[in-house]
Amino acid sequence: MTPAPRLTARQILDRLVNFPTVSRDSNLALVDWVQEYLTGHGITVHRHWNEDRQKAALMAHAGPWVPGAVVLSGHSDVVPVDGQDWTTDPWTVVERDGRLYGRGTCDMKGFVALSIWALVEAAHRGVSTPLQLALSYDEEVGCTGAPPMIAAMQGLLPKGEAVIVGEPSRMGIVTGHKGGTGYHVHVKGYEVHSSLLPQGVSAIMEGARLIGWVNDRNAENAARVPGPVAATFNPPFTTLHVGMITGGTAHNITAADCRFAVEMRVVPGDSLADWETRFETEANRLDAAMKSVRPEAGVTLDRFFGVPALVPETEGAAETLARCLTGANTVGVVSYGTEAGQFQEAGYSAVVCGPGDIAQAHQPDEFLEVSEFHAGQQFMERLLEALA
Repeated sequence: MTPAPRLTARQILDRLVNFPTVSRDSNLALVDWVQEYLTGHGITVHRHWNEDRQKAALMAHAGPWVPGAVVLSGHSDVVPVDGQDWTTDPWTVVERDGRLYGRGTCDMKGFVALSIWALVEAAHRGVSTPLQLALSYDEEVGCTGAPPMIAAMQGLLPKGEAVIVGEPSRMGIVTGHKGGTGYHVHVKGYEVHSSLLPQGVSAIMEGARLIGWVNDRNAENAARVPGPVAATFNPPFTTLHVGMITGGTAHNITAADCRFAVEMRVVPGDSLADWETRFETEANRLDAAMKSVRPEAGVTLDRFFGVPALVPETEGAAETLARCLTGANTVGVVSYGTEAGQFQEAGYSAVVCGPGDIAQAHQPDEFLEVSEFHAGQQFMERLLEALA
């Protein structure tokens, strides 16, 4: 039998970007290719399917079948390119002026390509400490694919110890990030002519009360003296945000509907569950007040994501490993969320460390600097040496 070819990390990146794995679509073509490539090198691979079996997470293990693996974590999905002005084909890696252009090169198929390369190298070179890959789906729509994948890993693979989530951090070590949650809010009103305002319920005006509550909480949070962990973030407090709103029919009719989304970015030390309860309680209070005028009116909430914070660990295994591999003496925190907090909740030590600049994520002409990709490969080379 002809041995399976060993691709370079760049060749793997080219293949991954060719798959248009936008979150609204299936990722199975990419998963099929990765599974075939890894199994061709004798690596144990498992899948965990989503409910409609249109997407799957992939979990792989190279090295001895023992606990204590280093887990390389990435997501397969990318954001859409619709409406963006690209100067290159977003589904083909184009190298120009020291940059690798393409959707997902930065966020985060660059790291995934390096991880797949490292797993194959671990299988061929031999390692005494195992290496695992955890490749999720639906990260871009609220990190919803990672929890079932992590749960499935517990019965399929030996438990890993340190998780490196390769979101773009310019290869800096991130030991903490905010948690997040979000709600789609539908305020249902009752239409009357605006001259008869008290007899109707304006969904927009009532929705504004809930948005006013959001603004008041931001003011309160900003005025508080932050705790020692919160003080390391920018901004150093929990934030609540409404970015889009729609509703209404005409200026002289009380609005029948108002829709908006509320997202919260919660600092470690604040309880994500407590903030969800506070918001739901206020929405329920408004719902009851609206129904007292018209029983048809009210507020409906649809929680569309919830991501736990990554809490800085004391002498954590993942941070210790990342420091050794990067030579970094400093660590940092970020206000965006990742799957690292979900791994931490499941009992893993976790950090974020990956090539690329988060400022390039989701942008038209998204790119990963070639120097960053090379830095990521050097990181993987040092990891393989440490595992050997």
